[in-house]
Amino acid sequence: MRMHDVLSEIERRFIISLANKGRRADGRTLREMRPITIETELIKKAEGSAKVSLGETKVIAGVKAEIGAPFPDEPNKGVITCNAELIPLASPLFEAGPPQEDAIELARVVDRGIRETEMVDMEKLCIIPGEKVWILFIDLYILDDNGNLFDAASYAAVAALLSTRIPKVEVKNGEVKRLDDKELLPIRDLPVSLTFSKIGEHILLDPMLDEERAMECRLTIVTDKEGRVVAVQKSEDGVLSEKDINEALEIAIEKGKEIREKYFMPLLKNRGS
Repeated sequence: MRMHDVLSEIERRFIISLANKGRRADGRTLREMRPITIETELIKKAEGSAKVSLGETKVIAGVKAEIGAPFPDEPNKGVITCNAELIPLASPLFEAGPPQEDAIELARVVDRGIRETEMVDMEKLCIIPGEKVWILFIDLYILDDNGNLFDAASYAAVAALLSTRIPKVEVKNGEVKRLDDKELLPIRDLPVSLTFSKIGEHILLDPMLDEERAMECRLTIVTDKEGRVVAVQKSEDGVLSEKDINEALEIAIEKGKEIREKYFMPLLKNRGS
């Protein structure tokens, strides 16, 4: 994502030397996440919203709901589409203008985790089969980038969907009328994304920006509530050994359960309160 913005060799060696000792510049162990905070319902004009801070990395997600046509191959299902904007104020590496490749990749990874876990029961978002369904637009805005946008953006999207309320509808003679009353989305699962950087001989969970700039490659793993791996994304050209992958899978399943129970389950249980 940022391999063109290479650290000096001295800085990279310093990061590797710390990793060799099981340490990192911010005092964490190699398997430790930065602090996570989640706030929901921040954008009043959106159907759902959330702001996530992962250390100093901050992402806000908003969900808008519109009635539209389903995909031809899924006539009985609603639609989710994800978009990410890398705001120049968030990082000197972000540029104004059309979506960058990094933004497109970020949106796709977040979108895939939500789809592959079937987080939302999309069949219940169907209004008139083959004609009218709810389309959920998830917009991700990067407020501050200090590394690991994939996980921060994913958590923001999941939290925003958990807070989303869509209008109830009434169908008469093929016409759809939106009512004033709203209802929560039908939630089936809670995806958790965990991202790792390969640096030297080590796998680091939740990389900071300098660690991403020093990395050889990145691996993002998404698990569902049963601990099953549902999506994997590898970025950059470095090589991951079988040992690296197995270690990352083990951590992703273990930490995924912890994050799901600590952060997402309370949001799910407290919906509508």
